[in-house]
Amino acid sequence: MAGQAPLDPKTAQAVGAALGRWAIESKRASHSEFEPAEFEQVVIGMDTRESGPWLAAEVAAGLARNGVKVEFAGVTTTPGVAYLAKNGPFAAGVMISASHNPYQDNGIKLIGHAGYKLPDEQEELLEKDIFSFLDQGVYTPPSPLVVNAGLDSAYVDHLAATLTGRLDGLKMVVDCANGSASVLAPELFERLGAQVHCIHCSPNGRNINLNSGSLHLEVLQAAMREQKADVGVAFDGDADRALFVARSGKIVDGDAVLFLIATHWKVPIVVATVMSNLGLERALCAHGISMVRTPVGDKYVLEEMLRRGAILGGEQSGHIIFHRFATTGDGMLTALHVFESMLESGVGLDELTQEIQVYPQCLVNVRIKQRKRLEDLPGVVAEIRAAEDSFGDSGRVLVRFSGTEPLARVMVEGPELGRVETFANRIASKIQAELGG
Repeated sequence: MAGQAPLDPKTAQAVGAALGRWAIESKRASHSEFEPAEFEQVVIGMDTRESGPWLAAEVAAGLARNGVKVEFAGVTTTPGVAYLAKNGPFAAGVMISASHNPYQDNGIKLIGHAGYKLPDEQEELLEKDIFSFLDQGVYTPPSPLVVNAGLDSAYVDHLAATLTGRLDGLKMVVDCANGSASVLAPELFERLGAQVHCIHCSPNGRNINLNSGSLHLEVLQAAMREQKADVGVAFDGDADRALFVARSGKIVDGDAVLFLIATHWKVPIVVATVMSNLGLERALCAHGISMVRTPVGDKYVLEEMLRRGAILGGEQSGHIIFHRFATTGDGMLTALHVFESMLESGVGLDELTQEIQVYPQCLVNVRIKQRKRLEDLPGVVAEIRAAEDSFGDSGRVLVRFSGTEPLARVMVEGPELGRVETFANRIASKIQAELGG
């Protein structure tokens, strides 16, 4: 929770101090005489939580302790900060956000000059510096910040420039979750000619994600019916992902977005995660497009995209990476190209996604006392094999341990919901028996 350790004022300032030290050391290591400012400035952005301004001011104070200047974007999106970090004179970017979490939470995301999250080894070094600064007990007054409106303008101009045409004639409902996209998205879509009805675009510091946005699509579906719109889009708090509602009320998730963009762009390969539906893989295959799976997490998707030179990848949750235009998932960028696909094809999302046969999935979380290798759990292995033998190539079984909680996660997917649920529960029961809960 913002205001309490480890997200209290002193720690936030220590994060800025550690990042500032790294920025200065990076400048010295570069020995550059031509772009000295590149490693003397950091861009900071935030979502709409009431804790955002003071957290940003504390981070800025920490940066100032090392002589690093700050440009403040104010309320912007996480991908907006990534764009600015890469394309501006900045050593790094800082985003103050807790994404889809309630307003009481917050977080500090660090983005390198290349526009990507910092490597694990760099984060570990920064973490050591943070604790070192905290141990020193040095604290300075927060730095007053003034919003540079030109930063958001540059980002929005970039998004608009990724389209070859306009959005004239498209009637849409936009749910901004009272978050980062509340001003930017409606202005962008209207600028390009769309007719926009905006809901949850009035942030007050405490209503971000509250019964709104990508976690509450039933609200968007109701607004779609009322407005008789062509399409609806819902963002999360920091607008790095987007989910859609078709004219019929059908929910269009990240899998469906990957399919419609991949077929529209005619890409050879799509990178998705182990959670993406088998129906997506088969629909892509029918168009001669291969699909590669990674572990859950946009970090792994991006790594695989870079390794294979892929330009499209993402997650079922709506976190889509268009590497031709961005270094991270971007909800507004995703929306623009979904809308563009609709207009260029002349049909709606119902038609564009009708080829995907979504296989029923059952997800079961099992609380555990200990972890063991799956191969050391004979009862669990036997149930997994039984499920795989039953489904053949028309189903999947995935069992993995949570990286942050004492949970085993069981996912079973197949053509019949009843059989899927039966096997998922049988596997979960064996895990419960063998690992305790």
